[in-house]
Amino acid sequence: MTDRSPRFLVVSGLSGAGRSTALKALEDMGYETVDNLPLALMPDLIGPRAHGPPLALGVSALNKELSAQAILAALDHLKSDAPRERKLLFLDCDDDRLAQRYAETRHRHPMAGDRPVADGIALERRLVAPLRERADLVIDTTASTPGDLKRVLHGHFALEAEPGLAIFVTSFSFRHGLPRDADMVLDVRFLRNPYYLSDLEPLTGRTRAVGSYIEADPDFQTFFDGLCAWLAPLLPRYEGEGKSYFTIAIGCTGGRHRSVYVANRLTAWLTQQACRATVTHRDLDGFA
Repeated sequence: MTDRSPRFLVVSGLSGAGRSTALKALEDMGYETVDNLPLALMPDLIGPRAHGPPLALGVSALNKELSAQAILAALDHLKSDAPRERKLLFLDCDDDRLAQRYAETRHRHPMAGDRPVADGIALERRLVAPLRERADLVIDTTASTPGDLKRVLHGHFALEAEPGLAIFVTSFSFRHGLPRDADMVLDVRFLRNPYYLSDLEPLTGRTRAVGSYIEADPDFQTFFDGLCAWLAPLLPRYEGEGKSYFTIAIGCTGGRHRSVYVANRLTAWLTQQACRATVTHRDLDGFA
């Protein structure tokens, strides 16, 4: 277990943004988890077990006893009384996506009553705003799957994480929007596009044929060498500032050819530099 791993993690956010999913992921990672514990019991849970297993506490600001102000006051009180390291995680999501999730599950928003779901979401967003402002980390789950959320949580809070900066590289399509958890976004739409060749269009950036075509672009090697030279001194500086998880998003028009190839090449280079790097392709599902 590394010293950077939080010993006490409070998980809050908007209803439907993924608190239960996050707690399950943290439990799988080795945290003991408790959801909606009365705040009055928090000191009893934390204090006697200052050196015990890591804890993750889910809290919701949907009732008076668990208001945002009460939650923050309880956390402030613990600062002087509990030796555990504390982190406040807030899960956010776009209003439209939250409304869609409620429609898909046919659940009523807990604050909507007889009003539209959008009214309940708006009211809750106002109530939890102080928590979001004070959060140590905000994760937007609008475009995330449960697997995506688990990966991000593992990157930030894994107990067995090795020392050093964990780097996550993802390709994406600009048509579908920017990855919301990206720390750095690179646009590779200037590279010539395999999409316009009939024999390459059905393929992806994972194939040798597409890779060779992109490599043949007279500006590719200069760009890639410059990118690596730029990142080499930059990433240690982020690590030196205490950042443990860094996401590089690489985008092109369709998210199938150029961004995929560059993301794979960059991940391979990072691995060669002894960096802990993984890659995924956000918008490649359904393609060979």
